[in-house]
Amino acid sequence: MATGLMMISSIIFIIFASLWTYHDAASDTLKPGDTLNSSSSLVSASGKFSLYFYVYIDGSNNNSYLAILNKEAPNNVWIGNRDTPIVYPSSAVLTLDWNNTLKLTHQGGDPIVISSAPQTSNISTSVVATLLDSGNFILQEVNSTDGSTKQVWWQSFDYPFGTFLPGMKLGINHKSGHLWSMSSWATYNNPMPGPFTLDWDPNGHQLQIRRQGVLYWTSGVFTSSSKTFEFISAEESKLRYNFSVVSNENEDYFTYTAVDHDQSDQKPQWVLTFMGSFHDGSFNFAQAEDCDGYNTVGGCVRGSAK
Repeated sequence: MATGLMMISSIIFIIFASLWTYHDAASDTLKPGDTLNSSSSLVSASGKFSLYFYVYIDGSNNNSYLAILNKEAPNNVWIGNRDTPIVYPSSAVLTLDWNNTLKLTHQGGDPIVISSAPQTSNISTSVVATLLDSGNFILQEVNSTDGSTKQVWWQSFDYPFGTFLPGMKLGINHKSGHLWSMSSWATYNNPMPGPFTLDWDPNGHQLQIRRQGVLYWTSGVFTSSSKTFEFISAEESKLRYNFSVVSNENEDYFTYTAVDHDQSDQKPQWVLTFMGSFHDGSFNFAQAEDCDGYNTVGGCVRGSAK
């Protein structure tokens, strides 16, 4: 009887130990020397987002991508190495090395450098990579004492792909020349860059969808007084979102925030599909099937047939 109780106690201990190990592993931050492999993930503080390796299976080929998953939706809202997939998924490792370089290492290829931060001899600060509750993955310099951010050196929000989250930007940084633009996936589950792109026209003050570089759809002009677009339903959009346009000598961009997200079932994210439609899951900003190349209904551009 005693032996049986000891066995049961041992099993219970192993179960709780494994649960504790999993909880401990589900951090939101990589510190210098930390790694993330194909069987682990980072999880944002509230559990809304996770950073992991997504495997796309195409026949006999398995390609691995560093991805951010919106666990509320759920769908992948960001892909890190979309142009350079890892062909041996089990070998994929994300590392923040001691030189403050955030990189992917894998079998059969050179390291894929995501970004790096300058090294510092200041012992009061350190460099870490953190997945935020906004869905933004950042490489940042933080105060060693309280963890507060001193400098963001790189962020995934600067490279939107397929999904446009609240706080992301579309436009241009005039100081660096960086363009905030977003492309669709190649297919429903293939994260290679697809035929459609979404960007912001700072001169025309409108959102634009292009198909293989050719203008396909526009939102119509943004009216700053009402914060609405000509071809996006004002009634629907104002119930859901606050639109913002910033224009100065440093940058021109469009962004948005969600209205009362915490008090609703809404899971704000705008998706540009491989078919060219642009929606948030329940509300369509642009309908691909409407743009047949012959009409200008709802922002469709004449001559942009698929």
